[in-house]
Amino acid sequence: MNKGVIFRAYPTKEQAELISKTLGCSRLIYNKGLAYRNESYKKGEKVGYNQTSAMLTAMKTEEKYSFLNEVDSIALQQSLRDLDSAFTRFFNKKSKYPVFKSKHHYQLSYRTVNQKNKKQKNYSIRIEGNRIRLPKLGFLKFKQTMEVGHINNVTVRRTATGKYFVILNVDFEPEKLESSSNFTGIDVGIKTFYKDSNGNVVNNPKYLEKSQKKLKREQRKLSRKKKNSKNRQKQRLKVARVHEKIANQRNDFIHKITTKLINENQVIAVEDLNIKGMLKNHKLAKSISSVSWSKFFDTLEYKAEWYGRKVIKVPTMYPSSQTCSKCGYKNPLVKNLSVRVWECPCCHARHDRDLNASVNILNKGLSVA
Repeated sequence: MNKGVIFRAYPTKEQAELISKTLGCSRLIYNKGLAYRNESYKKGEKVGYNQTSAMLTAMKTEEKYSFLNEVDSIALQQSLRDLDSAFTRFFNKKSKYPVFKSKHHYQLSYRTVNQKNKKQKNYSIRIEGNRIRLPKLGFLKFKQTMEVGHINNVTVRRTATGKYFVILNVDFEPEKLESSSNFTGIDVGIKTFYKDSNGNVVNNPKYLEKSQKKLKREQRKLSRKKKNSKNRQKQRLKVARVHEKIANQRNDFIHKITTKLINENQVIAVEDLNIKGMLKNHKLAKSISSVSWSKFFDTLEYKAEWYGRKVIKVPTMYPSSQTCSKCGYKNPLVKNLSVRVWECPCCHARHDRDLNASVNILNKGLSVA
């Protein structure tokens, strides 16, 4: 298997300038390729990666684009592959039509592939001590926090706060965990992050809500700064740091709880929620985005695949909250979200809404597995 690992990088001033130039050139080639494909489609011509690659080769021979030869050539080719992938997703109706990239996006990245040098018999990307060698950049200082396998490709990222990271795609052989007899169903929520069928409750940390006051204050200051001024740039960094902290806190929280669930349970049943549709509810959209259910489910799934666990998705429209987990009676009155505790009119069992839903999700998951 492959996995991505991310490490903080500390480029020199010259390396930072070259990274900025590579980011700019990658964006230029992407936009040129997109414009070329748009014009060709209008003429009724079919254009793919091979044609845009030939366009790049021709551009490098022109004097006004001579600066393209100063940066990593593989990174430029990868930007065209990314463009080709964007069109493939569009034709498969998985995303919208590709758009031009703006230089005003502060978080940028480029990707380069690890290749073997036949003469020197070593790889273009390799780690030596506390440095990683990258094409054109040479040896870049970075903070390695774990051992990695063979490196397939590297993404160099510059964040909105001006920090640099290297994201390594490496070969990975996960060790399967010992089989467990524990099964659990999970009902996610907003007030509580989730409640499982065993009665365990994980509270929603609400990182965005806790930082909302500070974020509003910093954004208000930013809106008052003169455009293109140095003070505006300084204030933009302050806003970006608040967002970065919230994202880091959320990612750390999700990785910890998913690891705990995978370690403790053999089978985990979850709801297959239509989160994109739920975000159309403007009263709940902000809270749903903050709680990050999508990332939670995605992380749970790939960790389950790594370690030999199983995640079962229960159908979206299954009425887990309305169904009595004891006798199966469906109570339509529970559809109202304000009903948190209810008694079954049929068997008179008293239910906590979320706990009952998690038990139903587990039972349904095991029946459809």
